[in-house]
Amino acid sequence: MTTILNTPPTLWERACSRKNRRGLSDAPGRLLREQAPSHMGSLCAIALAVSLAGCAGLPDQRLANEALKRGDTTTAAQNYRALADLGYSEAQVGLADIQVDSRDPDQIKQAEATYRAAADVSPRAQARLGRLLVAKPGATEAEHHEAESLLKKAGANGEGNTLIPLAMLYLQYPHSFPNVNAQQQISQWRAEGKPEAGLAQVLLYRTQGTYDQHLDEVATICKAALNTTDICYVELATVYQKQAKPEQQAELIKQLQAAHARGAVSAQRVDSVARVLADSTLGTPDEKTAQSLLEPIAPGYPASWVTLAQLLYDFPELGDVDQMMKYLDNGRAADQPRAELLLGKLYYEGKMVPADAKVAEEHFQKAVGREVAADYYLGQIYRRGYLGKVYPQKALDHLLTAARNGQNSADFAIAQLFSQGKGTKPDPLNAYVFSQLAKVQNTPQATELAQTLEAQLPPAQLAEAQRLLKQEQATRGALSQNTLQLHALQEEDGEESL
Repeated sequence: MTTILNTPPTLWERACSRKNRRGLSDAPGRLLREQAPSHMGSLCAIALAVSLAGCAGLPDQRLANEALKRGDTTTAAQNYRALADLGYSEAQVGLADIQVDSRDPDQIKQAEATYRAAADVSPRAQARLGRLLVAKPGATEAEHHEAESLLKKAGANGEGNTLIPLAMLYLQYPHSFPNVNAQQQISQWRAEGKPEAGLAQVLLYRTQGTYDQHLDEVATICKAALNTTDICYVELATVYQKQAKPEQQAELIKQLQAAHARGAVSAQRVDSVARVLADSTLGTPDEKTAQSLLEPIAPGYPASWVTLAQLLYDFPELGDVDQMMKYLDNGRAADQPRAELLLGKLYYEGKMVPADAKVAEEHFQKAVGREVAADYYLGQIYRRGYLGKVYPQKALDHLLTAARNGQNSADFAIAQLFSQGKGTKPDPLNAYVFSQLAKVQNTPQATELAQTLEAQLPPAQLAEAQRLLKQEQATRGALSQNTLQLHALQEEDGEESL
């Protein structure tokens, strides 16, 4: 059976001209303020060396910020890392943010260590570490309480975006906080007039699955917060799609475009709103408006090239295969893993291009570790024998990775792998485990398979299968399906905070 299981600022002023100091002029001064006195000698030596060497090729905080905003994580990481190595805490945070966004487990572990290195002196690092611990799969109860302490401390020090992860903590892990009632806590925050409290209420509605019953309240909350919290453009767009209010939606889009033009809203938010408009599960899609939002921002925000390609994938009447390939080439040139994923899907499905499992595999492999669905599709290629034969262990490895990272359809595929026994011996216990996990899909096929497999197990084996099911559920330790992902309500970090 397969087991499942700071020298003074004046020194810097002398060393560099204003032009070359762009974005880094306060770094040494800030660095001094953040370090213990025992480090001043070494820091002075560093600054003296910098002044003697000149400014050419020096790392630039603002350059890193701008690169990150346009999706150039390579340039951003290079500049952040050089400053982080000097002990500049805000650069440490920026570097760790990129590590987290990679979704690579090893890099996320590095990010946790990087946040911890800066947390003693940086409220921003405290907040980031707290949020990371909230979302950490399999976090211990001690880590839950550490996250609470960090978020409260960061909030008391003026750091924003701490209430929402706190609310997530209380909602997701009530057993760790038996004396905290999430709704009462959110109501208290709202009574105190805390800016994030309204969004915490929206989070609660999403978590409880009652969002659609409170659309008017969500709209009221987000209209009030629109000028200070740009995620509200996404929430309002969602509400208007669900309520079929095209006039309000059109006015919101005008506001969004004006806010983006004056630099008050990031391209990432514009991209997110475009995705809402194109989502047929939220109401009647407005794919043409989505396309008109994406085309102006894509040259400066490469992720939108992929969103444009996805738009053509979903709505072929918007462009031809040549246009889609151009979008995908632009995305791949900017190292966007979603571009590799979508290109792999095209060859996997034979949509708009001839089906080619080997080419699909190559593209999916390039997205592994950065896009969860890449593991799912690789698992299906190996499970279904698309490369000439079935590779059961490779199929299981990729499908299990996908399933444990939230790809629900992967559980159904694993259940099929174990129940059908293609290329491997059937395993009814593990087939039961993953068929039960697949029921969250709420599809007739998943429900039927789960019922069939359960009926086939004798009582003794059923008890063992249920034990394995609990073990797998505990292993995942992931956020529930209805819980908003942490980044969904995460505020943009502007340069003014640095």
